[in-house]
Amino acid sequence: MANALQQLIREHLDRKGWSYGDVARRGGIPRSTVHHLATTERVVRMPQATTLEGLAKGLELPLEAVRRAAAEACGIHVYDTSPAADPNGTAAADPEVALLIASVQQLSADDRRHVTALVESLLDRSSRPAGPSRSAEEK
Repeated sequence: MANALQQLIREHLDRKGWSYGDVARRGGIPRSTVHHLATTERVVRMPQATTLEGLAKGLELPLEAVRRAAAEACGIHVYDTSPAADPNGTAAADPEVALLIASVQQLSADDRRHVTALVESLLDRSSRPAGPSRSAEEK
């Protein structure tokens, strides 16, 4: 079964009748790179930003669509809470989630470790069964 990036490239090549070389020339990237991304079943690491930009330009697709497909092919989940992320409009974007995700990258490595520990602690606490609640008199 093809990964998301392979599917995106193959579908677009088939629809436009283009070759790997056509995409490479349009995007200013090596033909071998286009061929590799289109035929490699398991993408081990995320392609460089310039490669994704060239591929998007060569395929005449939005960069975000190519970036998402590449991330999925690498096993990376890309969070998108924008309204455009849900074309059916069935799920409302959660502004708290968007803020958390966007803000984490601005933190120092030490602060990210603290946030990670806090999240793990909260998840652990929420997965434990609730014990009997104590009344105000017992506290």
